[in-house]
Amino acid sequence: MERMTATPAPIETVSFPVDGMTCASCVNRITRFLQQVDGVDAAHVNLASESATVRFDPARTAIGELAAAVDAAGYVARIEQAGSGVGPAAVEQVAAARADRDEAAANHLASLRWRLLVATALTIPLLAGLARMTIAPGLPSLLSEPLFQLALAIPVQFWAGWPILAGAWNALRHRTADMDTLIAVGTLAAFGFSVATMVVPGFFRAAGLATGGADLPLYFDTAAAIVTLILLGRFLEARARGRTSDAIRRLIRLAPRTARVLSPEGTELDVPIDELRVGDLVRVRPGEAIAVDGVVTEGVSAVDEAMISGESMPILKQVDDLVIGATLNTTGTLTFRATRVGADTVLARIIRLVSEAQGSRAPIQRLADTVTGYFVPAVLALATITFVVWLMFGPQPAFNLALLNAIGVLIIACPCALGLATPTSIMVGTGKGAEAGVLFRDAEALERLGSVQTIVLDKTGTLTEGKPTVTGIVLAAGAEDADAEDADRMLRLAAAAERGSEHPLAEAIVREAGARSLVLPDASAFEAVAGAGIRAIVGGVAVLVGRPAFIEAAGIEIAPLRVAVDAFAVDGKTTVMVALDGKLAGVIAIADTLKGGSAETIAELRRRGLVVAMLTGDDRRTAEAIAREAGIETVLADVRPDGKADAIRRLRQGGSVVAMVGDGINDAPALASADIGVAMGTGSDVAMESSGVTLMSGDLRALVTAIALSRATMRNIRQNLFWAFAYNIVLIPVAMGALFPFTGILLDPILAAAAMALSSVTVVSNALRLRGFRAMRANPSALS
Repeated sequence: MERMTATPAPIETVSFPVDGMTCASCVNRITRFLQQVDGVDAAHVNLASESATVRFDPARTAIGELAAAVDAAGYVARIEQAGSGVGPAAVEQVAAARADRDEAAANHLASLRWRLLVATALTIPLLAGLARMTIAPGLPSLLSEPLFQLALAIPVQFWAGWPILAGAWNALRHRTADMDTLIAVGTLAAFGFSVATMVVPGFFRAAGLATGGADLPLYFDTAAAIVTLILLGRFLEARARGRTSDAIRRLIRLAPRTARVLSPEGTELDVPIDELRVGDLVRVRPGEAIAVDGVVTEGVSAVDEAMISGESMPILKQVDDLVIGATLNTTGTLTFRATRVGADTVLARIIRLVSEAQGSRAPIQRLADTVTGYFVPAVLALATITFVVWLMFGPQPAFNLALLNAIGVLIIACPCALGLATPTSIMVGTGKGAEAGVLFRDAEALERLGSVQTIVLDKTGTLTEGKPTVTGIVLAAGAEDADAEDADRMLRLAAAAERGSEHPLAEAIVREAGARSLVLPDASAFEAVAGAGIRAIVGGVAVLVGRPAFIEAAGIEIAPLRVAVDAFAVDGKTTVMVALDGKLAGVIAIADTLKGGSAETIAELRRRGLVVAMLTGDDRRTAEAIAREAGIETVLADVRPDGKADAIRRLRQGGSVVAMVGDGINDAPALASADIGVAMGTGSDVAMESSGVTLMSGDLRALVTAIALSRATMRNIRQNLFWAFAYNIVLIPVAMGALFPFTGILLDPILAAAAMALSSVTVVSNALRLRGFRAMRANPSALS
């Protein structure tokens, strides 16, 4: 009886909105609770997008358990709006989830707007009352009346500021503290003290808080102004954060909702996109978007693929060419056979990758995460110390100064800026990359690409067009094409044997046979030796096709063609030898041309201080000829497919940070072995799955864009982290009164609130500057 082996369930990824987050402390708490759920592989919580992305084993973890974990942390998981990016209608699922999130964000922004307007309207008279007592005594006396101020302050504190109080209470219920805790403690202290002085003024006069008949101090204006400024900061921040997801929205809008399907009878029928199946024939007219990925079966047209690959010029499509869903058909009518639908389409994969990348966490964020884990408790402790020190050692009125300085410490501390510093830049950077046809798998890939020191380029399909052609045939007799009949016979047998291979050189031989109208017989006993050649039986003839070393290893003397091989190699041509029934038959010369812009790209990479190397299985003379043309000095030649990964590892062992750029199946191990793998989007799916970055256009110049974007994003993140840390390091001591002994200056809590609100807005606004990044293909040297 055959033993059955259970196939383990694949790891799934789900992303869902989380309500109630206000700062990095919330992010750390939710992440910790999610990671404690059995079966969760990884959890990333993003303050900028207010969402969580979780990788988990569905056999061990139910979606409901994730929601329960978020609830236990004190927040709300809107699992019903989760997007997985899988299923037959993947784009539609993501679009629906994104629409729900956008609607929730719009409602939240509208609520903030109303609360801000009401708070502003009521706070202005309170501040006018303060002005009457200080700089404008001519204002109406009503503004200074305690009951009037109380009536204005109550709705500001308890209606406009309700989300802050509710957040603080929620944190308290779950025995934690966050930014809402700091603000609530500070404003309630000011508000409560003011109410107490109205209720029991005698107690506070006896305590010496007012002398010489002066009025007791009221801080309704302080509490209301703090709430108003916090709301202003959150409103501006929320509005700015909404723009960080523009790239995803634009990608979703690209997807057509219907497709024109041809029935077997030839009639046309418009069907919803999620009803399309692989094999359906779809017709697309000029000006219409191509519904899904497919292969053209009829027609000729130019297709604009800029929205997917970033390539500005339309590309001519004809029979047997691939078309990509969501690209725009411009001139003619095309009929194509659907080959990928739903989650398998290029657009769905792009949306999924960008969504996951925007929700991932960069290594640079670890420092901020560590700091914010202790931030709020530390601020509460500092506020307590400030109050005690000022109460015991401060000048009169010591209690008033102690209270105000403690409130200032609570209000000015800003864990929110630390929480936003990295994810906002990551969201904008990955979105800009998608617009330029550069896909980053995650934030770590985005960060790592900017730090590479060595770029290793595969030759075929990366540096070159990947469509080699036969340029010459030399028979063993020594005279090139001396006998056309013998040359055709050799080519016919070689092509029949090579028809079973997917190697680009094999395809070139088969194409040449087709161009000569040669009829290819069937081959049997086919065997491919990786990186060497093939064996097959064709029409009773034993055929060997491959590298000279492969033929020589079979015991066949290759000396008669050595001169021809050397001559081809000097010209940068790859040689393939053919042996028939154990005798050398001839050599086929195959050449591949450099891609447009390859030499320009190499020069730009070297100008940026990067070491550029070429990795190929070609013999050294052929490889060096191509390298000279491309401007590459370092050549790794004669490397078999199974040796490419070892070559990359040796470079890394030398201390260099290495990026591998390739496109073929045999490049996948090397891509995975590098510090960062970069796949050409025109290559194999295996290469793309093994890489951290994908260049959708297949244009090597996009590599310069990717590196420049990575460096710009990391520079932006470092700026954000600097200002977030500097803000807290400098202003918290100022709020504690560090300048008072030297200058007599104290920080008013109202100014503290304004500074805190400004810090978060500054971080988000700085991240949005990345939206101005331009991917310049024609002139990569213009990239900064």
